[in-house]
Amino acid sequence: MGKRNKLRIVRAAYWILRNWLVLFLMFFGLFNLLPFLAPIMAKLGFDFLADIIYLLYTPLCHQMAHRSFFLFGDQLMYRPEQLPLELTAGLTGNMLEMKQFVGNETIGWKVAWSDRMVYMYGAVWIFAAIYAPMSRRYKIKHLSIRSFVLLMLPMAVDGVSHVLSDASIGGLIAGFRYTNEWLADLTINAFPAWFYAGDALGSFNSWMRLISGLGFGVAIVWMIFPMISTEMRHKGHILDAKLRHAEEVFLKKDDDVQSYIPSS
Repeated sequence: MGKRNKLRIVRAAYWILRNWLVLFLMFFGLFNLLPFLAPIMAKLGFDFLADIIYLLYTPLCHQMAHRSFFLFGDQLMYRPEQLPLELTAGLTGNMLEMKQFVGNETIGWKVAWSDRMVYMYGAVWIFAAIYAPMSRRYKIKHLSIRSFVLLMLPMAVDGVSHVLSDASIGGLIAGFRYTNEWLADLTINAFPAWFYAGDALGSFNSWMRLISGLGFGVAIVWMIFPMISTEMRHKGHILDAKLRHAEEVFLKKDDDVQSYIPSS
């Protein structure tokens, strides 16, 4: 590889270091957008493209229909009994049925990941977008370990309790985190019945996913991004010095070459 090509690579690396946050917002924004393109593709009849998106996001999310948003239907979310499914095969079978069902013309088409994923990763992108201009004006210190744990705690409690509830005798549609009878007793039924039971938008479970997702986004951005910024600035200064030196060497060589060219 020639020296000029190496110089181009160094310049490209330096540009990436200086613009890493812009690149993150672009690519992570696309990462957040693709799950919403799946129902759009399905609605337009491009089932093959929709299936590819559903498949790509399968390792990242359970994609169960009763915990996912739907587009182009009468409702944004549906309770299990509102879905055209027969949930009688036990936990594993029910989860598989919920996962494989992507929707239809009547109720709309499922977003390629659950509401929890929307809140979690959407919050990271939103707070990263807020962090970007603030970091140019202020020196932002990263969170303490204690604050990080406190912000992540709601996500851990909500997620673990749902796993335990799904694995309990009641399973997906009758577990203690689906009925939330404990909360109804605790609050003396102060809220409507629909607030306690299920995962639909506006329910207790939905609010918990939103709140814990926002906490997750704040924790990740406020903890990790200042560290990355510090490291990128440090590496950028080193690379900038090397780049300036390399460019001076090339300019000097070009001047030396020009001095040997006879004038016409």
